[in-house]
Amino acid sequence: MRHSITFMALLVLPLQLAAEPLTFEAALERAQREAPSVMARSAGVEAAQSAAIAADRLPDPTLDVGIRDFPVTGPDAGRFNRDDFTMTTVGVSQQFINPAKRRARAARAGADIGIAETDVMVEVRKVRLETALAWIDLYYGERRLERLMLLDESLADLQETVTARLASGSARPSQALEPEQLRAQVSDRRSALVAEIASARARLAQYTGDPAVSVVGGPPNFVVDREQLLANFGELPKLRALDARTGVMDAEVQIARAEKRPDWRVNAMYGRREPGFGDLVSVGVSIDLPLFARRRQDPIILAQTLELERARLDRIAGERDALAELESDLAEHAMHHARLVNARDILVPLARRRAKLDFDSYGAGTVDLGAALLATHSAAEAEVDLLDREAEVARDAVRIIITYAGEQP
Repeated sequence: MRHSITFMALLVLPLQLAAEPLTFEAALERAQREAPSVMARSAGVEAAQSAAIAADRLPDPTLDVGIRDFPVTGPDAGRFNRDDFTMTTVGVSQQFINPAKRRARAARAGADIGIAETDVMVEVRKVRLETALAWIDLYYGERRLERLMLLDESLADLQETVTARLASGSARPSQALEPEQLRAQVSDRRSALVAEIASARARLAQYTGDPAVSVVGGPPNFVVDREQLLANFGELPKLRALDARTGVMDAEVQIARAEKRPDWRVNAMYGRREPGFGDLVSVGVSIDLPLFARRRQDPIILAQTLELERARLDRIAGERDALAELESDLAEHAMHHARLVNARDILVPLARRRAKLDFDSYGAGTVDLGAALLATHSAAEAEVDLLDREAEVARDAVRIIITYAGEQP
């Protein structure tokens, strides 16, 4: 059994010596700095900023080169110099987008930057939250494992005492099996806990990039202040993402409305003819005529306006959903905190006292081994349960602070 404990510990702490232990704050900082998903979204911001440079620019000019009025039939067919119409032409044209459309496109590009920036904020919050929860799960998982290993050692010592009593004839033969049975149950619990610790370490490695990550120190003592959380509620990344989406739809409405204003083009052409004929220059202006707005531009304007209204309503619904989630999380946190206080102040002290009394009675011969073992196991379970409740409170606080705080913790 002692060899089994050593083997399980090696599974839980792979390459522990090769890994640099991370505090809670260091794990979050590393994850935010090195998580590929955050870097990917940051690249999206740079892409949107680069695209915005050209958003309101005029189109490139167009170069036109050709031959005009070249005869293909009649007596002059195939000849360049027999009439005064044939010419080679070189021309340039430039389209001028109406100012309202250019402003709308610039606004849309700015809204795209806003969406990319809020994507970064949302992803940073997600990475920090998942890293924090994995760190807490690993920290408390290792502490729970230590408790179970101490329990196993105490049961091993108790088994030696039973063996000695059995040899002296003061214990029944069947009592020698009771510690071993209880140790087997503890071994099952430990195996499950080892798997939980491995899972937590894998999740933490996912964001920190360290496959042999280990933790050091303890979780911070976050203070959950409802009023402070509500004061900056509108700055939540997921709400700002909805604001950015509303900005995009507002820009789309502006673009649709600008389509009712005409664009125009200027072109100039130089035509070169045979020396016996004079060269020609042509200059012209083309103007779009949005004459059928009822069936072309107006339906698109209406559609984009409705999309804008939907985005605004989604923003209202998103804030209500987030507020309901906050209130639910606060209620659950209060419940978990009350359970923690009850375990720490009442359940664990009672379990310890009962275990001591039963062991003293077992030593005096007034209580059988089964009662003493049950008390020992109950005390250990109470200790492990206390750690479970501490982990619940810590997870709640981290989730609430990282999710709802205006600034990063």
